[in-house]
Order: sequence, then structure tokens, then C-alpha cells
Amino acid sequence: MPKQENGQREDSLIQNDLSESFEEEVRAFLGDEEKLHLFDDLTKVNPVTTRTVLKCLQARYRVNLFYTNAGCSLVALNPFQPFSCLYSPELMREYHVALCPQDLKPHIFAVAEQTYRNVQKQMDPVNQSIIVSGESGAGKTWTSRCLMKFYASVAASVISPKGNETVERIERRVLDSNPVMEAFGNACTLRNSNSSRFGKYIQLQLDRFHHLTGASIQTFLLEKTRVAYQAPNERNFHIFYQITKGATAEERLEWNLPEGAEYRWLPNSERNLDEDCFEVTRGAMFHLGIGRATQSNIFKVLSGLLHLGNVQFSNPLDESQPCELEDKTKEFVRTTGELLQIPTEELLECLRIRTITAGKQQQVFRKPCSRAECESRRDCLAKVIYARLFEWLVLVINENIYTEPSVWTSFIGLLDVYGFEAFPENNLEQLCINYANEKLQQHFVAHYLKAQQEEYAAEGLQWSFINYQDNQNCLDLIEGNPLSIFSLLNEYFRPCILKAALKECRLNRASNTDLFQTRIEKALSSNQCLSRDKFSKKPNFIISHYAGKVCYQLAAMVEKNKDAVPPELIHVLQTSKDPLLQKLFPVTENNQNNTKTQNRAAVVTVVSKFKSSLEHLMEILGRTTPHYIRCIKPNADCRAMTFRREEVLSQLQACGIVEAITISAAGFPVRIPFQSFTERYELLRKSWGSSKKRVWDKSSSHPAEKTGETAVMGDDRAPRAAVLEILQGALRGQSPAQAAGDGAGIPSVFCGKTKVFLANSLLELLEARRAEVLNEKAFCIQCCWRRFKEKKTAKEKRSATLIQAAVRSWLAKSRFQRLRRAARTIQRGWRRCQAKAAALAAAELDEGEGEELAAPGAACALGT
Repeated sequence: MPKQENGQREDSLIQNDLSESFEEEVRAFLGDEEKLHLFDDLTKVNPVTTRTVLKCLQARYRVNLFYTNAGCSLVALNPFQPFSCLYSPELMREYHVALCPQDLKPHIFAVAEQTYRNVQKQMDPVNQSIIVSGESGAGKTWTSRCLMKFYASVAASVISPKGNETVERIERRVLDSNPVMEAFGNACTLRNSNSSRFGKYIQLQLDRFHHLTGASIQTFLLEKTRVAYQAPNERNFHIFYQITKGATAEERLEWNLPEGAEYRWLPNSERNLDEDCFEVTRGAMFHLGIGRATQSNIFKVLSGLLHLGNVQFSNPLDESQPCELEDKTKEFVRTTGELLQIPTEELLECLRIRTITAGKQQQVFRKPCSRAECESRRDCLAKVIYARLFEWLVLVINENIYTEPSVWTSFIGLLDVYGFEAFPENNLEQLCINYANEKLQQHFVAHYLKAQQEEYAAEGLQWSFINYQDNQNCLDLIEGNPLSIFSLLNEYFRPCILKAALKECRLNRASNTDLFQTRIEKALSSNQCLSRDKFSKKPNFIISHYAGKVCYQLAAMVEKNKDAVPPELIHVLQTSKDPLLQKLFPVTENNQNNTKTQNRAAVVTVVSKFKSSLEHLMEILGRTTPHYIRCIKPNADCRAMTFRREEVLSQLQACGIVEAITISAAGFPVRIPFQSFTERYELLRKSWGSSKKRVWDKSSSHPAEKTGETAVMGDDRAPRAAVLEILQGALRGQSPAQAAGDGAGIPSVFCGKTKVFLANSLLELLEARRAEVLNEKAFCIQCCWRRFKEKKTAKEKRSATLIQAAVRSWLAKSRFQRLRRAARTIQRGWRRCQAKAAALAAAELDEGEGEELAAPGAACALGT
């Protein structure tokens, strides 16, 4: 028994020890969590692993810190709840006026301010781009919207008061494009209540004073199929719900939208909708130059599409006759015709009758369509109208916000595209979306991961290479030449085989998907990214994307690629008397869907068009300085304050964040050629004076040299002399930790063969010293100018005084001479008058004396 007691006592001691150690581990873990949330940059966590990165992000998420730097990228966690203080105008102002925005907390405003200052610095490449990527529901659309508000605020805050009215109008138009594009291009999906169903690239155009002068919008791959088909628990585009919920009684009567009516293409309409969203959309459209009458016309056409969706067909008793309308849907056909201003008979005919042109004499045959073909034509009519309307809206918006190239000198681009998609059933739409994400991932890999490591090796930098996921094989499988999935899709529409494939590719006529799958497997079997789901009976293929494997169904993929519109539908829309439809479908438009044209030239397919536009976009991005914002979805349920590590980890691995962090932590994010470096910072060397000592002498007391922060190549020192002298002067007086940048013994500068590699901290130091020198030079110039101006003013005053004195003297002399001449004239006149008076007096006296002498008897006037 004692032995048992001792054993129990020993067991209890062991348990106590274990509990104490466990508590210590928990305390250490919690203490570690407290420290982790203080890391603003994931490159500073040690060690850089997926585990530490996840713990750091989770710790920051718990204390409402949703933005974290990750080297060259910014990780943005979606909080799934409103935080107005995070995007207030006051916070925008704080980041804009900060001397160093990077010293503030990580934020999308810090990225935006950095791009704006890069434009101001005019360092090549001057143009900037921000690539916002992430899964659906990760917050890409919201991030792009906040970035646009920031740039509009910055542009408005730096202009003169005289120009406020003009810039506010441009700024307002640019911002008003957001609610319009979201209303017509966004929808509620299973993963996101405001999912962008199109790709968007916005160029914010700046003039030479870095003021916002305009913008342009480029869109990609609108999901027009959503107009006629919505997956379970998903919704149509927002605008349809806005017009049914927000229309007034008069508008409901005009658009024939009775309250409480049900529409097949308007599922889940009972969900809450902001009451003022329709008014916001209408106000934004008005500011963009779309008047009330045109708006009413647009909404009337959209109402016609809702009624068109309720049209149902039934199989006729006689197959040679057209399909019949169901009794409940006859009224919807009449209403659709009235709203679209198309005669009901013509509308029904284009939906139920197919025209076939055959023979050398081009004989025309009319064939009734099956029920499936009628429904497909109905859906096709709605899709082509909505797609044209969306394109027209983008055109109108661009006309109202775009400025001529002669006005703007630089731009900042914002890219917001679909997130990576993988559904139970995936088709051509998902293939194009994931292809776009592959291209963006390759841009990130090529620009940052791959190019940076290759450049380090070429420049002789001692570097431990890091493995990263290169998706070139996947892109070769999708778009490569001469054989790829895209080329095989487009092969059906080449002129040489078009006649043979035309019968299979007609609308609603399934092509031989099994044959197409066989062609893919034989032609592309060598690519490791291609596989097949052998357990599925449907023809399919699987692509191993950078974000995971996706299975694509081949059914209707060829038809979707052709995107054929029956010519009867275009013709009936061209005959419409509706002003809007006449703009969207002009009579002069060449019908690209007619068979004769198709036989002569290759059809422009969805894939080729999308690939061309995406390549053009990648060329633009390649000529800019890219900045990456990685939006992360903490959980798939869109719940606030819920962080699921597995889901976050898969997103981090898919976008290469861990590799980017590792390279950023050990590398040099700034790379400048020697010539560009000396051209920009030569004024620093001149301000310090030429050094007669040997550069970076070992006997120097410079702290960076003693601690070994600066690595210098041993050969060909002469081309680097100027660069090293500038760096020596810039680092003069810096502590070793400051020179090292992160304070962790990491070198802050390395001189390669043709470039100098810098840490961000050293670049900021150089820019600060350059700003100081420029301020000093500007002050000297201002002093010299003021001295010159004062001297010139004093000289002008002296000259003016002399001129005034000479003029006054001349005026005085002239006046004196004039007065003297006048006086002399007066004197002469006066003398003349006196002489005349004297002469008259003398004459009168003489006459009087003569009369007295002539009288003899006169008494003597004088007494004797």
C-alpha cells in the first residue's frame, strides 16, 4: 500500500509539473501572441515560416489590425464589418501629410500615398499601378473604391482655390463611376454579396502638377450569362433589384413593373436592399451626363428583359409548326414588345423561326426551332441587349471622365479583376477568369520573385536562392503556341475547317465534346498541369492552377467560345423604334454572324478577344511600377472576427506571400542603375565636396564600414566611385542599427556590376538628404533672387528719382521760360499802350494850344 501511495504521489507530482509547464507554455504562447500583433511587417517575424506568418496575421486580426506589410505587398484581411474610422477623410489627410507614410500603420492609404509620391519624384518608370487581387469576397472592390476616394481627395487638396470647382467636378465624376459600374456589373453570389462580375482597370490621369484631370475605364469579360441564368441562392445584377424596389408609382406604371410581381430572372428578391441605393445610382448617372429621360429609357429596356424572362414555350403537336406559347406567358410577350418597341409578331418570329441561307443562289429557308432553341434564343436576346448596354455605359462614362493625352502626363492604374474561381461545375467563364489570375500571378513572379533572384545572380550578389512556384507550364497549357487549350478551342473557327464544324457549332447544337476531349488529351498530354477526372461521365479536363486543381466541363464550351448571335435577333433589334436600342444596334452595323462572312474569315472568339485585351493590359502593367495588395478572406462564411488558419493558409500559399516575405526580408527591394543613381543624387556629393581620401577606406571611422553593412565588389571600383562616395556621405553620422535598416544586421546597400541595391530605409535616408540639399539650394536661390530683386528695385527707384528730378527741372525751366516770355509780352504790350496813351495825350495838348493862339480877342490867361 505504501508503494501505491508513493506511486500516486509521484504521479501527482508529474501531473503538477506537466500542468505547470503547460501553463508556462500557454503564457509564453500568449505573450508571443501579444508581441506578434506589434509586427507591422511580416518580414520582421523570426523565423519567416507559414506558422509564424499565420500567427502574426491572426494576432493582428484579433485587435482589429487588418493591414500588414509583406515585403513588396500589403496583406489586407477582410473584417466583414464596417469600420468607418479606417477610411475617414481625416485618416486620408494624415497619411498624405506625413513625412514618411511607411512609419504609420500599414494601410491601403500608405500604398496609395507611396504611388502618388513616386509620380511626384518622376523616377522611371513614372506611371504606377496597384494590382488588387484575392478570392471572391476578400474585399477587392471595396479596396479599389477607397483607393479612388483617396486619390480624389489628394488631388483636391493640393490645387489652388481657383481650380476647385473644375477639379471637384472631375473628381466627382470619377467617383460616381463606381456606383454605376457596381449596379450594372456586380451581383450577389454564394461567396460575396457584392461580387464584381467583370474585370476593371481604371487609369487615374494626372497632369504635370500631379492634379487629377480625368480617368479612363477598361472592362473585361462581363458575365452576361447571369442575366438569364442564376445559380441556386445567387442573384441577378443589382440594377434589376434596384428598379423593382426603388421605382416610384409613376415609374412602375411607365415601366410596367407592378408591385409584388414575380420574375424568373429575379430570384431571392426578398433579401434586404438599401433603400437609397437606386437614388444613388440615378444621381451618379446624372452627374456622368446621363439625363433623366435616358435613364428612364434604360430602365424601361431592363424591365422589358425581366418580362422576357417570363416567356415560356411548349412543344407543338406538329413538329413542322413553331413552338407554342404557354397561356400564362402570352401577356409577357406583348409587354416585352411594348417596352422594347418591337412588334409582337416580329419578336415571336425571331424567337421561334430560324432562317437558313443555302445554295449558290442564296435561297432562304425558314425552319421552326425546337423548344430548347426557342429558350436559348430568348436568353441570347437578353444577353446581347445587356452586354451592349453595359458597353455603351462604359463608353459614356469614359467620354465624361477622359481627358486628352496632351493634358495629362502620368497615371496611376487600379486593377480589380475576378478572384480565382472553382465551382462544382466550371466552364469557359471560369477558364478565362482563372487564366487572368494566372497571368497576374506570373506578373508577380516575373516582376518580383524570379526577376529579383536572377538579377542578384547577374550582379554578383551572394544570395541563397529561394524556391518559388512558377506557373509557366500552366500558362503554356492554356495559351501556348502552337498547341494549347485556347488554340484548340479556336481551331473550330479557322476558315479551313469552318465548313465542317459549322453544323456542330450552331446555337443550341452540341458539338462533339468527346472528340474535343480526345484532341486535348493527345495534343497536350505531355504537360504535367493537365489531367482528367476519370470518375466523371461528362467530358472534362483538369488544370493544376497555382491556387489548386480545377475541373472544367467541355459541354457547350465551343459554343460559348463562338458566342454566336442569330442574325434574326440582331435584325429585329435594329428595327426597334426605341431610341436606346437604335443606338445599341445601328442599322449600318455589319452582321458578323452570317454564314457567308464566317466562311471567308475567321470568327473573333471570346477566347481570342479576351486574350488580346489581357495581353494589352499586361503590356501596360509592364511599363509601370507595380504595387500589390493581397486581399485575404479570413473565413468562407463571411463572418466577422472569425479567423480560420487553413483557409487563410491556402490563400497565402496560392499568391506566393511566404516566398515574397522571405525574399524581401533577405533582399534589396530598391535597385537603381549607377547612371540613374548619380544623376539623381549627384547634388549630394557636390554639396559635401569631393573627397580626396580613398572611398570606404578600412581606416575610416564610419560605422557602416566597421559593422560590414555595406558589401563592395573588389573589381572595377572606378565606375562605382561616385556612387560609393554619395553613399558614404549619406550614411555619415548614422548608427550601425540605422545603417542596417532593420536593426538586425541586414546589409542596407550592395554595389553590383551595373546597379546599386538598397534597402527601403537607406532610400528614405537618401531622399531625405536630397530634400534637405534641395531646400538649402532653393533657399540660396531665393536669397539670391531676393537680393537681385531688391537691388533691381533700388536701382529702379534711383533711376526713377533721377528721372523725376530731371522732369521736374525741365518742367520748372519750361514754366519759368513760359512765364518770362509771357511777362515780356505783357511788358511790351503795356509799354505800347503807355506810348499810345502818351502820344494821344500829347496830340490832344497840341490841338488845344493851337486853338487858343488862333482867337485874337481872347483875354490873356495869365495875369500881368
